[in-house]
Amino acid sequence: MSKLIRNALAGTLPLVILALPAQAGTPRTLPARDGAHAPPIRTEPVQGVYNQSWYNYVADINEADKELTSDLKRATDREDRADAWEEYEVELADADKDYVKEMRQRGYKVGRVTVLAYND
Repeated sequence: MSKLIRNALAGTLPLVILALPAQAGTPRTLPARDGAHAPPIRTEPVQGVYNQSWYNYVADINEADKELTSDLKRATDREDRADAWEEYEVELADADKDYVKEMRQRGYKVGRVTVLAYND
């Protein structure tokens, strides 16, 4: 376990680091491919619980980001770029599904709110 994680669990992180997430409730997304939206990425853990499941989720998202960047750099045509984005979206959905499943197994309620806007 890294020193940063140990300090976070012990509650001894400097206040500067604790004050950074100003948009804690807002999901982060990378720019989506043309005509599509990237899936939302959680920016805070379920019910504020920082546990191994959360850190695994963050690691999965970081790995997916790196793979997408690498795949897009190597892409030679539109099909390669589309494949890279499709793989990225699948990895994000899989990471979220695994995280939610683990948290539910541990007894945490995981909710998701969807707001639909209609233009009349």
